[in-house]
Amino acid sequence: MFPRPIQTMSPAAQRTYKIVLPIMLVLWLLPLLGVAMTSVRPSGDLAAGNYFGIPSRFAWENYADVFRNSPLAQYLWNSFRITIPVMIGAVGLSCLTGFALAVYKFRLSLVVFFMFVAGNFVPFQILMVPVRDLTVDMGLYNTITGLALFHIAFQTGFCTLFMRNFIKALPRELIEAARVEGVTEWQIFWHIVLPLVRPAIAALSVLVFTFIWNDYFWAMVLTTGADTQPVTAGLNSLNGQWIAAWHLVSAGSILAALPPVLMFFLMQRHFIAGLTLGAVK
Repeated sequence: MFPRPIQTMSPAAQRTYKIVLPIMLVLWLLPLLGVAMTSVRPSGDLAAGNYFGIPSRFAWENYADVFRNSPLAQYLWNSFRITIPVMIGAVGLSCLTGFALAVYKFRLSLVVFFMFVAGNFVPFQILMVPVRDLTVDMGLYNTITGLALFHIAFQTGFCTLFMRNFIKALPRELIEAARVEGVTEWQIFWHIVLPLVRPAIAALSVLVFTFIWNDYFWAMVLTTGADTQPVTAGLNSLNGQWIAAWHLVSAGSILAALPPVLMFFLMQRHFIAGLTLGAVK
């Protein structure tokens, strides 16, 4: 069911593993290395056709030019204005719904849980036109509020599945003992359940932050201007109609990738603890 540890395999398999792993790692990193090299490549190199060779010089000023020649700072700010409220809203709602579906037993609990989960299997392309028409009718098209509300609604299903499974794995005796002592349901949720699932909340926050920050599809569908577009959609505006400033696009892409990476490293300990919570009894 699970992969065997490499130490338990034959010597030939271990040698093959040690040869293939570095090769696959280099192949996996090639696109990232290509973007990083292009981000410090002078525009003259690109005009001369030097796309893959060593740059004639390292143009570190590309990282400053991308702020001077485009509203990248506004795009980054828009991404934070969208991602942080969505992360707080989706994780907060999923804690409440996950607690309700994991702790309370009622007749339609499985139906409600299925409705939360089923939305994750609907292709985005099917929802594109209805969601856009809905935001237009509600006056939320091309607004940060409209994009954030949609993300909260759509992410809550996955987050509820995530939190419900973690909360359901907690010992039922803790909740029953608290009820015997006269503790209210809200106090049980706030003082008992939330502290126990804190690693899961941290792991879910990292996942949601990464999902929303890297979203491109809905950013293009529901926003159109520099005042509302996040950085994923805004990077596309760095290319003009006749000239493609790939060195600036690459520099902007590197800058846009930094917040999720920093988020992961800052929350790495909690993220790993959240993913392994409940793995060992």
